[in-house]
Order: sequence, then structure tokens, then C-alpha cells
Amino acid sequence: MEEQEKVVDLLTDIKGLLSHNKKTMNVEDLALYTGLSKSKIYKLTQLKLIPMGNNPHIRQKFFDKDAIDAWLLGEPHLSDETLEHQFNESLLKNRK
Repeated sequence: MEEQEKVVDLLTDIKGLLSHNKKTMNVEDLALYTGLSKSKIYKLTQLKLIPMGNNPHIRQKFFDKDAIDAWLLGEPHLSDETLEHQFNESLLKNRK
């Protein structure tokens, strides 16, 4: 049993490494790749602060790995408090 658990863990690790080679990522892939929480990613997409695909025919969000890498290396630090504040301001503007 212990050996099987080790194999499953190893396969899970390999799967995670292979997912980093994908050119296009969904929210779950992006969360694994960047370490950002899904809620933070959704806030960033709502505020249009993260580069993402814009296909109007697809409801799911997709992200280009190269654009995300450039964004991660170039954007200033966006704290949770800053994002929460900007998100709330955006909601207030949309209600008016």
C-alpha cells in the first residue's frame, strides 16, 4: 500500500510539472502555476489586471503562459488589500 501511495504521489508530481509546459492555461492551471488563489485570479480578471484571452464565445477564462510570465515579472506587487479595494470600487461603479 505504501508503495502504491508513493507511485501515486510521484505521478501527481509529474502531472503538475507537465502542466507547466502548457501554452494555454485555465484558472486551475494558473493557480497551480503561480501559487495565486483562484479567488485572487478571479478578482484580477474582473479588474482586467491580468492578461487573458478574450474569446466572447467561451465563458471560461484562459491565459497565455508567455503573457502570464511577462506579467508576473513586470507588474508591481498587488496586495490582497489593494485588489479588494479596487474590486469593491469596480462593483460600486457598475451599480450606478
